[in-house]
Amino acid sequence: MAAACAAPGSTFSKQLLFLLLVLVLLCNACQKVSLQVPSHLKAEKPIGKVNLEECLKSPSLILSSDPAFRILEDGTIYATHDLLLSSEKRGFSILLSDSQGQEQKKLEIVLSAREKKAFRKRHTKEPVHKRSKRRWAPIPCSLMENSLGPFPQHVQRIQSDFSQNYSIFYSISGPGVDKEPFNLFYIEKDTGDIYCTRSIDREEYDQFMVYGYATTADGYAPEYPLPLLFKVEDDNDNAPYFETKLTVFSVPENCRYGTSVGQVTAIDKDEPGTLHTRLKYKILQQIPDHPKHFTVHPDTGVITTTTPLLDREKCDTYKLVMEVRDMGGQPFGLFTTGTITISLEDENDNSPCFTQSSYFAEVDENRIDVEILRMMVQDQDLPNTPHSKAVYKILQGNENGNFKITTDPNTNEGVLCVVKPLNYEVSRQVTLQISVLNEAQFTNAANTQPPTMCTATVTVKIKDRDEGPECLPPVKVIQSKDGLPAGQQLLGYKAMDPETSSGEGLRYKMVGDEDNWFEINESTGDLRTVKVLDRESKFVKNNQYNISVVAMDSVGRSCTGTLVVLLEDFNDHPPQIDKDITICQQEKDYAVLEPVDLDGPDNGPPFQFLLDNSSSKLWTLESQDGKRAILRQRHNLNYNYYSVPIQIQDRHGFSAKHVLSVRVCDCTIPSECRMAIEERDVKPNVILGKWAILAMVLGSALLLCILFTCFCVTTTKRTVKKCFPDDVAQQNLIVSNTEGPGEEVTEANIRLPTQTVNICDTSTSVGTLGGQGIKTQQNFEMVKGGYTLESNKGGGHHTLESSKGGVLGAADTGRYAYTDWQTFTQPRLGEKVYLCGQAEEHKHCDDYVRSYNYEGKGSMAGSVGCCSDRQEEEGLEFLDHLEPKFRTLAKTCVKK
Repeated sequence: MAAACAAPGSTFSKQLLFLLLVLVLLCNACQKVSLQVPSHLKAEKPIGKVNLEECLKSPSLILSSDPAFRILEDGTIYATHDLLLSSEKRGFSILLSDSQGQEQKKLEIVLSAREKKAFRKRHTKEPVHKRSKRRWAPIPCSLMENSLGPFPQHVQRIQSDFSQNYSIFYSISGPGVDKEPFNLFYIEKDTGDIYCTRSIDREEYDQFMVYGYATTADGYAPEYPLPLLFKVEDDNDNAPYFETKLTVFSVPENCRYGTSVGQVTAIDKDEPGTLHTRLKYKILQQIPDHPKHFTVHPDTGVITTTTPLLDREKCDTYKLVMEVRDMGGQPFGLFTTGTITISLEDENDNSPCFTQSSYFAEVDENRIDVEILRMMVQDQDLPNTPHSKAVYKILQGNENGNFKITTDPNTNEGVLCVVKPLNYEVSRQVTLQISVLNEAQFTNAANTQPPTMCTATVTVKIKDRDEGPECLPPVKVIQSKDGLPAGQQLLGYKAMDPETSSGEGLRYKMVGDEDNWFEINESTGDLRTVKVLDRESKFVKNNQYNISVVAMDSVGRSCTGTLVVLLEDFNDHPPQIDKDITICQQEKDYAVLEPVDLDGPDNGPPFQFLLDNSSSKLWTLESQDGKRAILRQRHNLNYNYYSVPIQIQDRHGFSAKHVLSVRVCDCTIPSECRMAIEERDVKPNVILGKWAILAMVLGSALLLCILFTCFCVTTTKRTVKKCFPDDVAQQNLIVSNTEGPGEEVTEANIRLPTQTVNICDTSTSVGTLGGQGIKTQQNFEMVKGGYTLESNKGGGHHTLESSKGGVLGAADTGRYAYTDWQTFTQPRLGEKVYLCGQAEEHKHCDDYVRSYNYEGKGSMAGSVGCCSDRQEEEGLEFLDHLEPKFRTLAKTCVKK
């Protein structure tokens, strides 16, 4: 039917017409129906009705070939828009199809416009006939609910004016006829009388919209379908009932007059807005019934209080038996009763009260954290709520804080405890006044009395106990001077026996003296120094030295006190400084001096720094903020150890002289400096004792004897071809892992190379030892820590002489100490190791030490030094084939 409403010419309309044409060819046509209709058809107005069941029983699909018309399921035909029919007839088809689509029928409909009747002109003398009212019109009709009959009961008659000229048959359709509820109404076909077959429940069906039809014997419908509205009149057949079966309200106790408690609601299924649903509420009974506390508004059902005397402690729950009645509360109205429960909410309108007005308790003196009393209270408010939970407070008698009272959460009792010891000698009895209130604030209801605070008196008796001596105060402070010598007397700690109020008969013992500074007099407790008192001692904290003293009576009872010796600072410590300083030339040319003064701030900085005149040529000393100083080089010095005498004074001029050991090194941070410790032996201004001088004289005499022996056993001079590499050590065996200062070798026959180029001479000896040549088979390289002393720094060779400068100033150019050799080799070895680690192309790979690697020429001795992979006792067979002058040295190298 929705498709019939589509506009002509639309795509859907074309598809529908095509479908109709196909179905027309497949279906059988039914009998053609002709209808006379007005020439002007209005939209959505019925124009006639056809019996579709005569063509096809129970059609499921009803379609119109003309979209200007729409057909309902009952066969009623409607125009979808206003139409004006011409004198010619207009026809269309109705296509019917069953649910399975196996049978289709087509019903031809022909519409013809009615001919207008010709009216004759009325003559003035002819009598005028009045037009009677048409009978085919909606007639108001009502049915009584729950009618008693008899049934079938006549409802109404419909008549058509065309029944005077034609045989008219009447029919109806709609709810109650061919829709739910079925067969409630029927119509006599010939007379048009409509009947009702049974009683009706208005609460189920309040009205029925039924359509009446008038048709001729050939199916022509001269009348439009007639809408008939059958309204069912309400009968008061439903009693009202409360919406909730169990209703519970709550209201605070002591509430004001007119306080709203709640609203009850009832439901009546009869017709709204009528007397049948006009409800009235009423309280039938109150339980308990006296006094009357509640009322209900008869129309709204709102329950309110009538008195301010609701007391939960007297009655906590009320029940109201209520009635709701329709018909405006008239006696003949229907009614229902129900029960409403009202519970009262607790308010703190009752103050707690002690069960006793006075209490008594006993406690031993000096007892703490002990329970001495429990106090019970009564409260009529709801238990286990803030309205009844008690809060206790000590009002008087606890000025010293000896007592504390708390609430037991389980019993609501007040628990009185002693938290600070009581002294029988001071007071033998204490009287306390204790009050109690609730956690919640007291209510301010109009009908309640102002709250009253309940109080009780507690008398606490203190029992005497002989507790021994008392150390009061527990900490005593005495003052003393810093540097107080031994043997001096100081006032000690004093205790007292509370029984006698004196210290007689007490004995004292010192149990805490960390550095054993004092001894104590057992009878008086006075102290005597056994050491010099030093404020700068590690046992002194914040100028205080603590001593623990125990005082005992004759039976062994004791107490312990602390004696604090407060030391006054004395300027007895000059500023101190670290005497070992390292200056890294690559980072900076100065060092920061930060002295420390063990004395207090009054005897400390600002410091004054003074430099010795002998060091002012090489160094400068600048003071910084009175706490630090900067020691700076006047010009770049050689890498070596230097002694710098300085003097540091505190603010009062107390000073001390210091000789700084300054190490000038080729490094970036002090920890990278590899300068040997043995170099410290070469220090100017070193004063030797007489025993050191004697040892040096004896050592020199012994050295001369050894040298004389060597001259006697020298071999014949032999000339061989000898090639010396740069910086050779000339067969000197040097221990590279020594951890102590080495001996200075100044023998003239042991020399360092004086040229930087390799020398290959077959006619002369390289060095002499007792005037004889030294036979050698291969080049000898000095080994230091597993690396050779060859160095290529800056593209050229440097000898030891060139690196020394003029610092040492040796008397003979051929005499060099071991420290000179180490000073020469150390920076070059460090540079060589750094280059070996940095070269990506391994340009210096020939300088790596390889275990048992062939080094260009065989050697009887193999690797010598710490780099050898052989064990300590292995590989020494070559010592049996050495020259005679080396055998003595070889014997000293063999572990015994």
